[in-house]
Amino acid sequence: MKRSLGVCYYPEQWDNSKWQQDAEDMVELGISWVRINEFAWSQLEPSPGELKFDWLDEIIEILAGQKLKVVLGTPTAAPPRWMVNKYPDMLFCDKEGTLRKHGSRRQYCFSHSGYAEECERIVELLAKRYGRNPNVLAWQTDNEYGCHDTTISYSNAAKVEFQKWLRREYSLKATDNDGDIEALNTAWGNVFWSMNYSSFSEIELPNKTVTEANPAHSMAFKKFSSDQVVKFNKRQVDIIKKFSDAPVTHNFMGRITDFDHFKVGQDLDFASWDSYPLGFLEDRIEADSEFKKEFCRQGDPDFQAFHHDLYRSVGKGKFWVMEQQPGPVNWAPYNPIPLDGMVQLWSWEAFAHGAEVVSYFRWRQYPYGQEQMHTGLHLPDGTKSSAYYEIKKLKEDLKNYSLVKSRPSQIALIFDYDADAAWEIQPHGRNLNYFMLVFEIYRALRKLGQSIDILSSSHEEFSDYKIIFVPGLVYMNDQLKQSLSNFNGQVLVGPRTSTRDKNLNTPIPLPPNLPNFDAKIVLTESFRSDEPIELANGGYFCNYREILEGNAEVIELTSKGDPAILRDGNFTYIAGWLDSKALKRIILSALKNAEMDFYDLPRGVRVRTNAEERFWFNYSSKLQRTSVKELSSGEVFIERIK
Repeated sequence: MKRSLGVCYYPEQWDNSKWQQDAEDMVELGISWVRINEFAWSQLEPSPGELKFDWLDEIIEILAGQKLKVVLGTPTAAPPRWMVNKYPDMLFCDKEGTLRKHGSRRQYCFSHSGYAEECERIVELLAKRYGRNPNVLAWQTDNEYGCHDTTISYSNAAKVEFQKWLRREYSLKATDNDGDIEALNTAWGNVFWSMNYSSFSEIELPNKTVTEANPAHSMAFKKFSSDQVVKFNKRQVDIIKKFSDAPVTHNFMGRITDFDHFKVGQDLDFASWDSYPLGFLEDRIEADSEFKKEFCRQGDPDFQAFHHDLYRSVGKGKFWVMEQQPGPVNWAPYNPIPLDGMVQLWSWEAFAHGAEVVSYFRWRQYPYGQEQMHTGLHLPDGTKSSAYYEIKKLKEDLKNYSLVKSRPSQIALIFDYDADAAWEIQPHGRNLNYFMLVFEIYRALRKLGQSIDILSSSHEEFSDYKIIFVPGLVYMNDQLKQSLSNFNGQVLVGPRTSTRDKNLNTPIPLPPNLPNFDAKIVLTESFRSDEPIELANGGYFCNYREILEGNAEVIELTSKGDPAILRDGNFTYIAGWLDSKALKRIILSALKNAEMDFYDLPRGVRVRTNAEERFWFNYSSKLQRTSVKELSSGEVFIERIK
């Protein structure tokens, strides 16, 4: 497939006299794809049953007249006011029991059956009308599931559905889904603190307890909440597929981890995600102020790449960037102007990681509502923004590098949404979270010029890889244990890998209980960030470590003589959270053992290698010297390779 450009367009926000010229201008800029309709429910249906699709017919026809391909969104992320009037109990409820109000977006609860039925109805109306339209060449379900912390609702609807979910999870084999409450009590260890239940109807949601809720209870509720998102999305996909052969996607949002994106991706034809590098740096990255100051106009050098690799996997090899930041946004703590050239760099980086389309948010800045200060490719009066000219140059450059290239990576990194939930429920200390544990390993690999595949914990085939990292995977299923045990390469695991069962209980025999790995964790500790534990070969354990005993080979000690890294069979177990110095040393050793090439890259420089191209990116605000050339700030260099 050819690398293509797209844009997010909101015709309902503008007089239709502008539509034709907008479409012509899109073509001039090199735009091929136009996403529309994902927030337009009130325009499609101003009151219950009053359908007004004529405007949507018109804009699709205008775009088609310019040979622009339409991505048609389902409008379910923004229910109209009359919907809330009809179903006042459909509103999302936060952990403190407060109902969200109408007046924004994503105000619905995934568990509300009435709203789910209304969503199915509007999706079916759209699919019937446009499913065979030759100009609607892709569909997007909803918008940014989970954004604004809207996955986990504590509404009454969620409580009712959670109890049903538990009955199915603990169903009696000889009955018709009645559920076995004693099986649940046993699995959750409810004898502790007299938490036993006599019926499923007694089980509340795990919020507003005096102290923390039972971890097994919290874990079950997070899994249920994730399943509700999967179910909600699948309903829409199934309806669209009845009437359309066009591919279906969803636009995921960066570092939204409270539902399983891999499971949602199973029902999609490709994944897409929304990339806002400057907003993410300020809003979603744990980093010190000096780092954020250094990259405040460029974005984190690894955060976007991590998500490109993640969604390439979620999309089974196919992904888009559905919304690419073109300038200052409106929602982060600080919203600076990007450094010159960064919009091009972000776009090229997405293509380098396998994106088929990079689509910009948005065509024209809107002078009303919550996103007035969110930049587009045009100002509200139609003046072209600086990003417009960067994209115009990109359009020309793409002619020389038009085809999507792919090449299997030699390094795999396992990422798991249940593990993220487990770390959140039982962090065991301040500054401990799963995403950052995984992300720091990803960053360390990128600093050494590596290309990485991010895989789910359900992945089974690893023959293409030389090194697999499995950090912090709290529960490891038996199939993955066996696959890793049979793997003909290096497997680096820990800390906290394979330390709990699926209900977040400590298993016996004691963990990590990996195949042919003769050691067990006898003690864990979290500690102050200003009291790190020194390693004998350099670097430190930060914030967290485990003490293991057994016959596994100890290959590294702490400065006080405790085992720090152990090896047995295929597994190398890292018994703590490594600082950047120790992590680099461990990764370099693994790369050398695997006879893999690496680069010791200058600060802010990153490399991505494809089948025929090697991309060099300079995220630094300064000139940087590399082995191929000097890179100016924000520069992208594409090296042809065989």
